[in-house]
Amino acid sequence: MTDTQDISQDFARLTAGTRYEDIPEAARDRAKQSILDTLGVIVAASTLEPAVAPAVELAMESGGRGEATVLGWGTRIPALMASFANGLMAHCLDFDDHAPEGHHPSTSIIPPCFALAEARGGISGKEMIAATAIGQDIFLRLRRNVGWRQDWHLTTVCGAFSGAASAARVLGLSQAQIVSAFGIAGMQSAGTLEMAYGTGSDIRGMYAGFVSKAATLSAQMAGRGIIGPSTIFEGKAGFFATYFDGKYDRAAMLAGLGSEFTGESLLYKAWPSCGVSHSFIHATAGLMRDEGIAPDDIREIRVFVGDFQHKLCLPLEARRAPKLPADAKFSIPYTIGVAAANGTVRLADFTTEGLKNPAALAVAQKVVPVPDPAANWSGHLPKGRIEMALHDGRVLSRVGDKVPGEEDAPMGWDYLIEKFREAASFSRKPLAPEAIERAQQMVRDLETLEDATDVIRALS
Repeated sequence: MTDTQDISQDFARLTAGTRYEDIPEAARDRAKQSILDTLGVIVAASTLEPAVAPAVELAMESGGRGEATVLGWGTRIPALMASFANGLMAHCLDFDDHAPEGHHPSTSIIPPCFALAEARGGISGKEMIAATAIGQDIFLRLRRNVGWRQDWHLTTVCGAFSGAASAARVLGLSQAQIVSAFGIAGMQSAGTLEMAYGTGSDIRGMYAGFVSKAATLSAQMAGRGIIGPSTIFEGKAGFFATYFDGKYDRAAMLAGLGSEFTGESLLYKAWPSCGVSHSFIHATAGLMRDEGIAPDDIREIRVFVGDFQHKLCLPLEARRAPKLPADAKFSIPYTIGVAAANGTVRLADFTTEGLKNPAALAVAQKVVPVPDPAANWSGHLPKGRIEMALHDGRVLSRVGDKVPGEEDAPMGWDYLIEKFREAASFSRKPLAPEAIERAQQMVRDLETLEDATDVIRALS
């Protein structure tokens, strides 16, 4: 670090000083879409991810004041633990928003914001939008401008800071307090990609709970006057030096800060699986449909995989027949098998029963990864290329481009509203259709609400 102030001051200034009106309309709209999308995914996870129930129940057993709602359950617990519980569910289905380059900002932003808003009370819809858009911007500025080696999990290590910023905004902290919140978050910024590389673990889907809790606690502590290190990003043993060997682009992180809000580039998923699998899903389903191929016609499917994609094929036999929903969502062979057998990939394909689908598993056994350095992950998510060898001797190939939900085929409000309706129908505590409609309309018009947490009450 030079004599320049730590970048935490710049991010704190943005967080404390940005008015709703300063945020471009596109970024405000994207923030609302992410709120609707994330809340729906949280509610759906309350029943669709079996492993989440014991962890959420543990959070509810913590006792204390009933400050905030555990979505799907309808139970009120302290804001810190509600943020943890809702965060646990926010990524469980791997159906939440993501950056074009990969990684997920909103799962560590929206659970803390709503938990603290419920506890504090009186947070307007405009303030909720601003807090969300600010956190999304900080996340993307960090994620896009560090020298990543596919070791640290960028969603968790960056999310602790962006989530802390959004949480601090909801609490109305000062610039100095927000700097402290960043410093405190730095003590909790953690998580490596081993949870993705390995199989047999439930934590792959639950990690956002740890980040949401860290963000909430950081803001709460700073709000009570606890001072964190003020050079957490650029200090001698700061975030950039320790996690990324000092390789980061400070100028790019600060370019347009306060006037350009990068969250408007966020994308929404068409299918509930790792974003790296989507291009392969699209290529497979499209080839099957366009060529009139039946699953039994397939002899072999060769998938050309770069560095990160290859990890989603190994160990091969475990990826072909995953035992846990979290592993299935992170398996290229399995998701290709589902796409070939069903023509699409749905939430039901990752339930206990869905994982036993014989047609999907039969095709997955025919998937063979072929290393391809041209598909290495160095910027945007790499495109998936497949070759489908048929029993009749034909070999057909396709690249999965113009993937639904990605930049050249984005999902808008109509899709997100339908997705929300379906997701909310899976609530552990059943929701009336009129309550679901009321909630989605509130988010659509969030800037008009005097109390943003009216949305949570509609879902409770």
